[in-house]
Amino acid sequence: MAFLTDIEIAQQCEMKPITEIAEKAGIDKKYLEQYGNYKAKIDLSIVKENQKPNGKLILVTAITPTPAGEGKTTTTIGLADGMARIGKNVCVALREPSLGPVFGVKGGAAGGGYAQVVPMEDINLHFTGDFHAIGAANNLLAAMLDNHIHQGNALGIDTRRITWKRCVDMNDRQLRFVTDGLGGRVNGVPREDGFDITVASEIMAVLCLASDISDLKKRLSNIIVGYNFQDEPVTAGQLNAAGAMAALLKDAIKPNLVQTLEGTPALVHGGPFANIAHGCNSVTATKIALKLGDYAITEAGFGADLGAEKFLDIKCRMAGLTPSAVVMVATVRALKMHGGLDKKSLGEENLEALEKGIPNLLRHVSNIKNVYKLPCVVAVNRFPTDTDNEIDFIIEKCKELGVNVVLSNVWAEGGKGGEDLAREVVRLCEEEKGDFTFSYDLDLTIEEKIDAIVKNVYGGDGVVLTPNAKKQAAKLTEMGFGNCPVCMAKTQYSFSDDPTKLGAPDGFTVTVRNLKISAGAGFIVALTGDIMTMPGLPKLPAAERIDIDEDGKITGLF
Repeated sequence: MAFLTDIEIAQQCEMKPITEIAEKAGIDKKYLEQYGNYKAKIDLSIVKENQKPNGKLILVTAITPTPAGEGKTTTTIGLADGMARIGKNVCVALREPSLGPVFGVKGGAAGGGYAQVVPMEDINLHFTGDFHAIGAANNLLAAMLDNHIHQGNALGIDTRRITWKRCVDMNDRQLRFVTDGLGGRVNGVPREDGFDITVASEIMAVLCLASDISDLKKRLSNIIVGYNFQDEPVTAGQLNAAGAMAALLKDAIKPNLVQTLEGTPALVHGGPFANIAHGCNSVTATKIALKLGDYAITEAGFGADLGAEKFLDIKCRMAGLTPSAVVMVATVRALKMHGGLDKKSLGEENLEALEKGIPNLLRHVSNIKNVYKLPCVVAVNRFPTDTDNEIDFIIEKCKELGVNVVLSNVWAEGGKGGEDLAREVVRLCEEEKGDFTFSYDLDLTIEEKIDAIVKNVYGGDGVVLTPNAKKQAAKLTEMGFGNCPVCMAKTQYSFSDDPTKLGAPDGFTVTVRNLKISAGAGFIVALTGDIMTMPGLPKLPAAERIDIDEDGKITGLF
């Protein structure tokens, strides 16, 4: 039996006009700005003018990712469709895909199988131009910074201590470290420079955390671009760049409305990576989803040690959000990989490998239940090769933590395959009250906050700051940033900072080699291991398989 690809399934969908989706969601046409027939932006004023009480907020997260795949976005979309099928008023809020993974190795981020958001091709490619606007704002600031230096450098900026990089939304390792300003005096001041991928830009984080245009301008003004010869920070505000940057972002700050394959309203907005940024969709999209639905379902990137930790400790703290329930996505296949099984052997029953790998799931679940004190359910994406013995084993282990396991079949069945999960999520929201708390307090020192994350969330022995990172911590504290939350930049493949340590390792420390302030976003970034802010393409990039015919039909996108 031949299975349809994700893009073939999406292209067979008869989408409803976006005006119909908006009406279904209760969005008055005065808030709607259409981008063709199937996409629209929503004006931010809806948050203040909509008097409906907020719905329940549900976070979908996952175990530590493996090459076997987990299906977090697919589960998020299928859960929303499942809720709609059992008669609930629901809205889903997701991140926008980056072109880097789309053309690289990971693929798009619009879901999969029969649990997708559409128009899938548009969402995975340029969509409504948000990322281009973010890149333009980022690079405008870079251009104004270098122009200021070229035109006399009134602020006394030390060109050896510029921290602001240019960006492009593409995996391009060639641009990680560059030297620019060459070719003589007329072409600028020669200096070392570099590029980040757009999703790692602080502008992306700022856009996703800003509540409105005024807040956006304030955050943009606070961005630190480097230091002067007196070792004082220089900001975008001092370069008089914030107004023009905000003008470039005036439409990008508005969330995008699309639909699932089954016509459930979906907001897709913002896209920071969770291993190098805070990994959540925008605060504005989440708040609008809470106004539109009795249940708002969102996801956070990579495993719960990254996306969920940052969603809870950074986004919820800054935006005053309190989740009602958390869904932990897992697959038998991925857990067997955490148990040391080779990817080629995942189709055979292996309880021994599953027993070795399941501590990864249990640690993530325990963190949600015991660190953050939130109700949780485990959603197992069932594959045809999973045996009843393997499923029963997971169910019994999770019962010991007081957490139910629900089988999810949304990839193959769409919303129908998510009805059981939807019922359990509704039950958690209605019957189990959480006592939401953070994994660390803001009044701790920078080192103590990172230490708390390593011990409370990762299960490690603590943090080790390099001498350079210790100096940076002291400097950031002296500058008044000691009370900021911390955004960990860490490998997504392990609880530790070593991607080869699978499962639930213990006895490890996490080494922080660099600390930097994202003053506009309002958090400190702690860089660990070999984490990079500009990925590279693999040996066989997905881009080689993507094509378009003379009728405009795209193939190979997924």
